[in-house]
Amino acid sequence: MDRNGTPPERVWTRFLTERDKTDLARRTDKRTGFGKRPAVLLIDLYRSVFGERPEPLLEAVRTWPSSCGLAAWDAVPHIQALLAAARAARVPVLHVTGLAAEGLVGSSRGTRAKFEARATDPHAIERERRGYEIVPEVGPIPGELVLRKSGPSAFWGTPLVGQLTYLGIDTIIVAGESTSGCVRASVVDGATHRYRMIVVEECVFDRHEATHAINLFDMHQKYADVVALSEAVAHLRRE
Repeated sequence: MDRNGTPPERVWTRFLTERDKTDLARRTDKRTGFGKRPAVLLIDLYRSVFGERPEPLLEAVRTWPSSCGLAAWDAVPHIQALLAAARAARVPVLHVTGLAAEGLVGSSRGTRAKFEARATDPHAIERERRGYEIVPEVGPIPGELVLRKSGPSAFWGTPLVGQLTYLGIDTIIVAGESTSGCVRASVVDGATHRYRMIVVEECVFDRHEATHAINLFDMHQKYADVVALSEAVAHLRRE
């Protein structure tokens, strides 16, 4: 709320029609809420989406076709703040990145086909090799789990559920990319497994502004609470 008691405008508001807004106004905003035992899940914060340095999207994709441009780099300080709060509270932090294995066909076959077309370029081969390396700005520290996946969801084909069960986790606080892809897939699967899913708005990002906003809206309506970084950090500080 602002000082006049008005709720802040959400990132998706400007993409909604008047009919959408009217329908939402009559609904009660039901929150999932935080549970008793949270973990922070960082999804796909790897080199391919960042590139080597901050660049506008249309420049970045010339070298790194999967880049999210400045949206990725703009999220870094927010993710760092979330990580700092989680680590200070001794809340488990789990990192998920891509599985780079010879002979394994991943879910992004179009991207792979583009790589194969330019596979004679040694610079492209080197970028492909480094693509799934988690960038050091938000990378794991000793003792934090790193899982590798071959599909969009962090749950698909990984031992994530087993680790969460072992830790007694009931709430997953999500950061990473892309909002419309691997974040959404992981949030839907997490909700399916009956975890309380919390998406930190400033800590997720996508290549396109509209898909970012509308997927946040949809997750907030159905599968998760989309919360501000300040709310997530305040909760972690109470842990």
